[in-house]
Amino acid sequence: MPIVQPYQNTRRFTATIGDGTGTGATFAIAATVFTNDTGGTATAFPGSFNYYNLYINGVMQTSDTSTVTTTTLTIPGGDALDPGVPIMVQFVVS
Repeated sequence: MPIVQPYQNTRRFTATIGDGTGTGATFAIAATVFTNDTGGTATAFPGSFNYYNLYINGVMQTSDTSTVTTTTLTIPGGDALDPGVPIMVQFVVS
């Protein structure tokens, strides 16, 4: 069983589907178009985190909906959504 750090915090980032590029399986939103918790432009997503939650239009998504790296959030088929749909990704960090 993995050891969980006693201190945990979150980092949240917001954008819209319209900020993404690509189509189908390659649809992705760059970390640099997201706004962070302080209202500033994000430079990257956390490199180390316990887990992340993705919210599309305020609804938390299942884990098979996306993948994430420090530079990109990939949402296969996300280009089919309305460009104004809000996206929030929340990283739980120790």
